[in-house]
Amino acid sequence: MKEERGRRPGSPQTRDAIMDAAIGSFTAKGYAQTTIRGVARTAGVDPALVMHFFGSKDGLFASAIRQSMPVERLTAAFEGDLEDLGVRLATRYLALWDDPERGARMAAIVHAAAATPAAADLLKELMRQELVRPLARLLDREHAETRALLAATQLLGVAMLRYVLRMEPLTSMPSDQLAAEIAPTLQRYLTGSGSLEATGR
Repeated sequence: MKEERGRRPGSPQTRDAIMDAAIGSFTAKGYAQTTIRGVARTAGVDPALVMHFFGSKDGLFASAIRQSMPVERLTAAFEGDLEDLGVRLATRYLALWDDPERGARMAAIVHAAAATPAAADLLKELMRQELVRPLARLLDREHAETRALLAATQLLGVAMLRYVLRMEPLTSMPSDQLAAEIAPTLQRYLTGSGSLEATGR
């Protein structure tokens, strides 16, 4: 059967075009207003081809999360001494958000997750599987996963106030200064002693 004229064939380049269209839609419209048909129209492909590559809208969003939130660049901060992990994590995290294009995409993903339960579930699963659990394994101590989650609350809170809500003086604070301010709290969550040991939770 001949392909429809003007439609892209199923190739890696086509997949990339679909992904670019999807990220653009999720960024501009959010999760709820993004549709398979709309993404296909922007990418110049048949909707069936979007389904072929990604399976569903959830699959498309999950792939958009992975491309928009470069987990491997953040987990690269795991390498090195545990005593300096807070500084490395804060510095790398802020650098990702400070990138204009990548930061806008990450903000769109956070917005979508906050607005839509289905999107939130996908983001939570990605964070747990690819960030929280690897970090917990690295810590290799009691309550490691809780420690990783507490560190995540600090990082996500900073991102919301600085990059999404744009609250001063956080927004205009130099990144290196902000990293130095939050790193000790991250380090305490990750490796410090405290009430987790006392309560056994």
